Amino acid sequence: MDTLGKISFIFGVVVSIIAGFMTHQWIYAILTVLGLLVGLLNISAKEVQTFLLAAVSLVIISALGADQIAGLPVVGLRLGKIYMALLTFVSPAAIIVALRSLYHRAKK
Repeated sequence: MDTLGKISFIFGVVVSIIAGFMTHQWIYAILTVLGLLVGLLNISAKEVQTFLLAAVSLVIISALGADQIAGLPVVGLRLGKIYMALLTFVSPAAIIVALRSLYHRAKK
C-alpha cells in the first residue's frame, strides 16, 4: 500500500503538469482519484501537520494565483492550467487527511 501511495503522488504531480497542456476534462477526474489515493494511503500520522500545511498553502496559492498567472504572456495560460490541475489533485488528499485527523482527535 505504501508503494501505491508514493506512485499515486508522483503520478499525480506529473499528470497535473501534463494537464496544463491538454484540453480534455476527464483528466481532472483522474487527478481527483489520485488525490484521494494519496490522502488515504500515503500520509502517516506523524506527517499530517506538515502535509496539511503544505497542502493548504498550495491550495491557496493555486486558487488565488491561477487567474493572475494566466495573464502572463506566452506561458501564463499553461501555468494557470497547471495550478488548477494541482489544486484538483491536492484538495481531495487534504480533505481526506484532515478528516482522518479530526476523526482520530475526536476518538480520543
